[in-house]
Amino acid sequence: MKERTAFNDNWLYKPSFDAADPFGAAETEGYVQVELPHTNKILPYNCFDEAECQFISCYKKIFRVKREWEDKTLLLEFEGVMLACKVWCNGIPVGGHEGGFTPFQVDLTKAVKPGEENILIVKVDSTERKDIPPFGNVVDYLTYGGIYREAWLTAADPVHLSRLFLDCPEPLEEEKTLRCSCEITARQACKAMVKVTLYSPQGDRVGEKTEEVALQQGKGKYLVTLSDLKGIELWEPDTPALYTAEAEVAVSKERDICRERFGFRLACFTTEGFFLNGRKMKLIGLNRHQSWPYAGYAMPRRIQRKDARILKEELGCNMVRTSHYPQSRHFLDACDELGLLVMEEIPGWQHIGDEAWKERSLKELEDMIIRDYNRPSIVLWGVRINESQDDHNFYERTNALAHSMDSGRQTGGTRYIQRSELLEDVYTYNDFTHDGGKAVFRPQPDTTGLEYPVPLLVTESNGHMYPTKRFDQEQRLTEHTLRHLRVINESLGREDLAGGISWCAFDYHTHGCFGSGDKICYHGVMDMFRNPKYAAYAYSSQKDPKRQIVMEPVTAASRGEKDGGGMVPFYVMTNCDFVRVYKNGKQVADFYPQKEEFPHLAHPPVMIVHLMEADVLSVFSEEDRLQFQEYLGKRMKEGTLTGLTQEDIAYLAKMAQKYGLDMRGLVTTVIKSAGGWGDASNNLVLEGFLDGRPVCRREIGEGKYAAGIVVKADDAVLFADGDTYDATRITVEAIDNMGNRMPFIQECVEVTLKGPGRLIGPARFPLIGGSSSFWVRTVGETGSLRVLIEGMTGKAECTLEIMAGGSEKGE
Repeated sequence: MKERTAFNDNWLYKPSFDAADPFGAAETEGYVQVELPHTNKILPYNCFDEAECQFISCYKKIFRVKREWEDKTLLLEFEGVMLACKVWCNGIPVGGHEGGFTPFQVDLTKAVKPGEENILIVKVDSTERKDIPPFGNVVDYLTYGGIYREAWLTAADPVHLSRLFLDCPEPLEEEKTLRCSCEITARQACKAMVKVTLYSPQGDRVGEKTEEVALQQGKGKYLVTLSDLKGIELWEPDTPALYTAEAEVAVSKERDICRERFGFRLACFTTEGFFLNGRKMKLIGLNRHQSWPYAGYAMPRRIQRKDARILKEELGCNMVRTSHYPQSRHFLDACDELGLLVMEEIPGWQHIGDEAWKERSLKELEDMIIRDYNRPSIVLWGVRINESQDDHNFYERTNALAHSMDSGRQTGGTRYIQRSELLEDVYTYNDFTHDGGKAVFRPQPDTTGLEYPVPLLVTESNGHMYPTKRFDQEQRLTEHTLRHLRVINESLGREDLAGGISWCAFDYHTHGCFGSGDKICYHGVMDMFRNPKYAAYAYSSQKDPKRQIVMEPVTAASRGEKDGGGMVPFYVMTNCDFVRVYKNGKQVADFYPQKEEFPHLAHPPVMIVHLMEADVLSVFSEEDRLQFQEYLGKRMKEGTLTGLTQEDIAYLAKMAQKYGLDMRGLVTTVIKSAGGWGDASNNLVLEGFLDGRPVCRREIGEGKYAAGIVVKADDAVLFADGDTYDATRITVEAIDNMGNRMPFIQECVEVTLKGPGRLIGPARFPLIGGSSSFWVRTVGETGSLRVLIEGMTGKAECTLEIMAGGSEKGE
């Protein structure tokens, strides 16, 4: 049976390459010890030269293999090396790869000396080579550099299983069939017994089949079919049932095993929308780049998986697009387990290269499909270079390749040009129509240029149309939030749309010709540290309150933050039935979701339009009180209560006369109900109600002051001795006396670690919009790790337990 071992520890690295190294020199001078995943350059958060990570570097590993492996095939697999590499073992060239996003293997069998010391050299070219996708022209993202994903060494028998390809032709039938295509490598032709066993999510055996097959020399595929499978659970977003297929090949006394996870489900894009297992489902999601501050792409399993949890559990998305390349298998594993649907696409950004470039793109498409074939989360292959022009012959080939390899999935091709040629199954389109006006998406005929309907999915919106930082002015943050609400509302309301995947989940590093001049595109609903902007709550507030109650006021709660002054109007992102507001201890009113403006949202935002205490209007009749509140709301939606028109004065005079009120006093009261100049501090309490009872409470207002910093770790336990190092995010937040983040505080904090851990990135950094995050990683030792944070406004700490056990035990 083959042995597969992690090959991630005890690498040596230097940021240059010596041509003499491939010949097996054991010198280590000039190298530092590193572990995989590894980035070739720790970068600042922003304002760096993007060329800093574009260079040729060298990785060296001195290792031994067991003497008993002498007759085995030794294969070294790299999951991702950016951008190209060549590999030598003991001075012998053993292979290489061009392309940074898909795995590859090199065969060490003839070069390795079992029982002796071996020297592996990897020359890594992280320059932006124009002959390799996505490069050839400018690209709106950075790809960083290094051996940034894990590596594995496999010792395989003369007959061994490489992988399984699993299909269920009719997943909605009561009795199901599983077709298992087993990829088997044999040094010579022979007879073999192949057994396939299917296990349920609970580990029970639900089907088994054994067949004798005639193996050919080399690599081949052999089909074993399990029929009449009963009681199979379908893979659904809320109940993502994952089955395990185990294949065993036996020749004489030797045997090998391969396992793959699989989900039974039927996904289909039609002219009527997207259907999963026969039920229509609206797709609402975000695009994701796999990058982080400091470490670039090089983050381990737990951190990759966390992004899937953020998208599904925190933001409430049901769809993600892997823009614009195949992403970490750990992220996709989590998508399979969480029920998060995926559109996965080939590397690229607008540019199509020459014929050799296209051949490499086709190879990356092939490798992507091979790697991720069995994933139930993937419902669409992206077979077109993102936002590229039409290329009939090239895209005929990408579609044909995808369909020949995988007849069970549809293809899409992301474009931003209207009336682009449709060769894919789904017209996937980046629609940037919305600029804050009434128009959100184009009508389908204007988009496709076709006289008949086709399956249509919006794959980007917003983004560069309205870049927003977490520390921007309140009115920009509000408009950013509303734009995301509008595209969600449009996606849900359009019957001819499968849904919308907006741009994007997280801010990301980019080249100087994009972004905000500091090498960051501030297009995310979260920043690069995965801390939310207000727009994140446009998504999370749409969740069922049974899952989580959300009530987030989109305001700094200070009259001097708004143009012209005043505290209102402001929005509350919430899934409550209504919000009750109190000002300085007195009840104001109940405010309800804006259903008229957002008719298709499950939970429209609540707009707080005035701060007039309820007892001021107690003399009004119920009818006039409601009418008066409608009047205040209408005026605030139009702009302000401080610039009253003659029509307003006439209305107020009429109400004053009707109830014997002082006209001037009523006008003053109306103006001050905006929280304008001249009043004492306005402190508000917001209560969220569900089913007639209060379920959440927030205190905000002008009586705030800095009250300290708080710290929170995503995980309390890490594991010291897994396949590679473990890591977690720790977030620091400056809070006021009301418990809210302070977005305008100018503060640096410093981190000190006491115990078995290491920082990823700097120990001293500023809080951005009132909060920031950092990552700590394990160093192969167990114990308690104290994390201490100190700033001008206070100190905080948390403790992580570093335990023995593989990282597979953790998140």
